[in-house]
Amino acid sequence: MKRNVVNKRPLSHFFAYVARLRWIRRWGLMRNAIEENVATHSWEVATLAHALALIRNRHFDGDVNADRIATAALYHDATEVITGDLPTPVKYHSKVMREAFGDVEHKAESELLALLPASLQGAFAPYIRESTWPEQERVLIKAADRLSAWLKCQAEIQAGNREFEPAADQILARLQEEALPEVLYFLEVFAPSYQRPLDHLLE
Repeated sequence: MKRNVVNKRPLSHFFAYVARLRWIRRWGLMRNAIEENVATHSWEVATLAHALALIRNRHFDGDVNADRIATAALYHDATEVITGDLPTPVKYHSKVMREAFGDVEHKAESELLALLPASLQGAFAPYIRESTWPEQERVLIKAADRLSAWLKCQAEIQAGNREFEPAADQILARLQEEALPEVLYFLEVFAPSYQRPLDHLLE
């Protein structure tokens, strides 16, 4: 008696590969009191981007898709599982460096998407391919990325690491210069609590 042969779906390494973002350290050129990896950073950027989108919609007459923005933010550094984390001073050192790294990132996006089953590649592409993000979404995710970096600097300074003071000043100046109303709202309403001890947060 012949057995029925079950056709197995082809194996995909996409999520196993992306999960390795937890092993990629950020701020590699600086002494860190608090280690940060790309996976943790991506989660924080996603929550901040989601918050900024909701603040824009509720307080500043916005009409953006907060859920879509949060999902795109989750994947905003996914290519670093291939490229590694290139420190900002190196990445933006010159136009040539930025263009070269931009090309590398684009190729890494294609490599990541190719790890997915063909039937899912189109569904994931709008989140993996940053160049396809609508301008409003890109602006909010970039703002959340900077905000996350500033909060990291503040945590380091609070831990006694003064090496992060120049970066903190530069990032805050950039956020204030851009003056996105939802970012200024977050800095006023939510950011001060990051400096408080746990017992005070529970009051």
